[in-house]
Amino acid sequence: MRLLIIEDDREAAAYLSKAFREAGHVADLAADGLDGYALAREGAYDVLVVDRMLPKLDGLSLIRSLREQGVETPVLILSALGQVDDRVKGLRAGGDDYLPKPYAFSELLARIEVLSRRRGAPAAEPTTYRVGDLELDRLSHRVTRGGQEIVLQPREFRLLEYLMRHAGQVVTRTMLLEHVWDYHFDPQTNVIDVHVSRLRAKVDKGFERPMIHTVRGAGYMVRAGGEA
Repeated sequence: MRLLIIEDDREAAAYLSKAFREAGHVADLAADGLDGYALAREGAYDVLVVDRMLPKLDGLSLIRSLREQGVETPVLILSALGQVDDRVKGLRAGGDDYLPKPYAFSELLARIEVLSRRRGAPAAEPTTYRVGDLELDRLSHRVTRGGQEIVLQPREFRLLEYLMRHAGQVVTRTMLLEHVWDYHFDPQTNVIDVHVSRLRAKVDKGFERPMIHTVRGAGYMVRAGGEA
């Protein structure tokens, strides 16, 4: 996805931009409402992430102006104002979703993915993932490679499922902590490394080509072929 983040807090904007890049998306930044309005009108974005309290042009006025100009790009509003009346005002101004601060990045990403899917063609979640000769069935919780069944512990299954769902893409430690371990902080342990090592031993052992790859300084990836 290509996203536009309209946020005047530099640290918050930098955090979001980095997190979206790690998740495989492109994010442009605007530090005030007027710049954000101009970019939103001219750029082809999948979703706009708009802070409500902005200099030069506040978030709600920005959204109203975009809607008046016929810009229908989905908008997710971020705001420290989280009361029901505040959310209602945001939605009535033309926002598609409203997320109060503070928030977990995993929830923000999920909401943005929902908005993007609504805009495009609906896509059903597959029940089976296949990468090369590796197959994972989400319904039966069965994993096979080359026709041989691989017995995984529940956490190992969730880890492999997430990696295969993003096959060919780098999956960061932050993404794994949030989606596999449900952590929204770094526990400062090697829990991910240990589980990836165990999973690699079960999935790749005895096969000529590895499936689970370490991308140094970035994370992990499942792909068919190549070097470990």
